[in-house]
Amino acid sequence: MLQCYPQAELFATIDFLSARDRERLGGRPIATTFLQRAPGARTKFWNYLPITALAVETHDVGDAEMVISSSHAFAKGVVTRADQLHVSYVYSPMRYAWDLHHQYLRDYRLDRGVKGMLARLMFHRLRAWDRQTPNNVDFFMAISKHVRDRVWRTYRRPAKVIYPPVRTHELAVQSHKDDFYVTVSRLVSYKRADIMIEAFRAMPSRKLVVIGDGPELAALRARCPANVELKGWQPDEVVREHLRAARAFIFAAHEDFGISPVEAQACGTPVIAYGAGGSLETVRGAAGGARPTGLFFHEQTAASLQRAVEAFEASRADFDPQVCREWSEQFSEARFLHEFAQATQRAWSQWQRDPRTLESALTDS
Repeated sequence: MLQCYPQAELFATIDFLSARDRERLGGRPIATTFLQRAPGARTKFWNYLPITALAVETHDVGDAEMVISSSHAFAKGVVTRADQLHVSYVYSPMRYAWDLHHQYLRDYRLDRGVKGMLARLMFHRLRAWDRQTPNNVDFFMAISKHVRDRVWRTYRRPAKVIYPPVRTHELAVQSHKDDFYVTVSRLVSYKRADIMIEAFRAMPSRKLVVIGDGPELAALRARCPANVELKGWQPDEVVREHLRAARAFIFAAHEDFGISPVEAQACGTPVIAYGAGGSLETVRGAAGGARPTGLFFHEQTAASLQRAVEAFEASRADFDPQVCREWSEQFSEARFLHEFAQATQRAWSQWQRDPRTLESALTDS
C-alpha cells in the first residue's frame, strides 16, 4: 500500500517493530496511540482489547483527502469527516467476536465463571461497535471472496476482492521433490496442527515437517510420533528450502486467505488443503478441466486428511511443479500493486463525481 502511496502518513495503534520490519517500511515515522505507553502493551496487548477501539478513534487524520485503513479488527473505526474518502482493506471482520467467538473463549479458558461473563460482555460491546463503524467506511475491499461474503454477512456492505500480495518473485521452483511433507504455521488451535500429527501417526512410513512456533508447541511436541518433526521457528531461507523440496504442503486451517499455500505453489509444490474458506480460491483442485495444483479434504479430521494424502500419493503424476508456479502468479506482489492502485484511484474519481454511487460502480457483483 505504501508503495502505491509513498507520501502517505502512517498511523498504528502501537509500534514495536523490529529494525528489519521498520526498514521494509522505509524508516518512515509512525504515529501511535496512548496504548503505546501502556504497561505491558508489547507482550500483553490482549489485555487492552476493551479500549483498543477508543485508542483508534484518537487518531487525527484530518489533513488527508483519502484515508486507507488496513483492518483486521479496529483500524476501520478511525474517525473521518464527511468530505474525506475512507477506503478500508479488510482481512476479516474480527474473528474472535464473530465466527470464532466460542472457540476463542474456550482456548483462553473464558467460557465459564465470572471471567467468562465479563469476557462475553466485552465481546457483546465489541460486536455493537463493529457493526456501527462500517457507516464511516465509503468503500470496502476484501482479501478474498470468502472474506467478501463475511463482510456482507457481518456489515451488510459489498466489497471488492483484491487478493493480498505474495512475494512469488522471491521463490524458485524445484522440480525434484524429497520424501517429506511440510506445513508452515503459527501453532495455535485453529490452525489444526493436531490433526496433521494424528494423520501422520497413522501413516508411519510418511514424514511430516512442521515449521512454526506458538502456544501449542509444547503440547504438540509431547504427543509427536517419530515420523513428525517439529522444527519450531525457522529463518526465511530454511522455510523456503523446505517449501521447495517437500512432496506436498499440508494446510488444515479454515483460513480467510492463506499465504503459505501460495508460497508453496510458487515453489512448484502442490497443496493438500482443507476444502473451506480461502483455500478454495488459492488452490486449484481437479475439477474444471485444468491441471490441479492441489487437492482437498472436506472434514477437519485426521482420518479425512489421511485419505487425502493417500489419494495424493496415488495421483502424484497429475501435479506439475511449473503448473503450480503459474497458478501462484495471480497472487503476486506486482498484481496487487496494479489492482490496489487502480481500485483506489477509481474510487477517488467516483467519489469526486458522486459519492452515493461509489460502491455500486466499483464493487463485485
